[in-house]
Amino acid sequence: MSLRTAQICLVSSHPEVYEPCDDSFALVDALLADRINLVEHHPVLCMEVGCGSGYVITSLALMLGQEVPGVQYIATDINPYAVEVTRKTLEAHNVHADLINTDIASGLEKRLAGLVDVMVVNPPYVPTPEDEVGREGIASAWAGGENGRAVIDKILPIADKLLSKRGWLYLVTLTANDPSQICLQMMEKGYAARIVVQRSTEEENLHIIKFWRDFDIQMDAKDIVPNKAAPVGVMDTLLSQVHRLSFRRSASSNNN
Repeated sequence: MSLRTAQICLVSSHPEVYEPCDDSFALVDALLADRINLVEHHPVLCMEVGCGSGYVITSLALMLGQEVPGVQYIATDINPYAVEVTRKTLEAHNVHADLINTDIASGLEKRLAGLVDVMVVNPPYVPTPEDEVGREGIASAWAGGENGRAVIDKILPIADKLLSKRGWLYLVTLTANDPSQICLQMMEKGYAARIVVQRSTEEENLHIIKFWRDFDIQMDAKDIVPNKAAPVGVMDTLLSQVHRLSFRRSASSNNN
């Protein structure tokens, strides 16, 4: 039986590269949970922003495998060591992706605009002082600035430009990032959303959120919450509303 996720023993490492951890495993588990939909989706171009060790992009390539032939994979990272580690991880699993050392998708936005069918992102989401964001080396993997949103808020509009009309985005968020507000922000751009995996550890509460285009949802998003600044205390309620709304709009289809 072929492998469906990268094997930890074959994942390369470097002192300046973030190793697979709870958030990485949660993201891959979300992709596995949605695997049947991914296979039926038949993506042409899959992209990971912030590939780190290569565990996620390698797992995605393995789980689609021969069932979805002809898929092109692209992975970016601002950390040059991460690009090299990802290359070794991919090679160890006999899969391929084009690797680019860049900040998010700098230099690629025009070429990839409207072409990405699946995007996976485990962003730097840890709340830190703003001056730690974008530092060289391993710190770039977790330093997220105030509320952990500095990098996330840069990624979202870029994702909107790069995703195809049928594009899906899988995003790792932390409770401190205010995922309800992220969902509402994306809904105003015409995206439905649902939580694929929610996982609590001793240190953090993670939500892996899937977004897909549904332009009919834009007006409903404004009706649900008239104020963008949603209190953290109502996060679960808002995410539940996002979940119900997205499935009401897609009740006739199982593709999402």
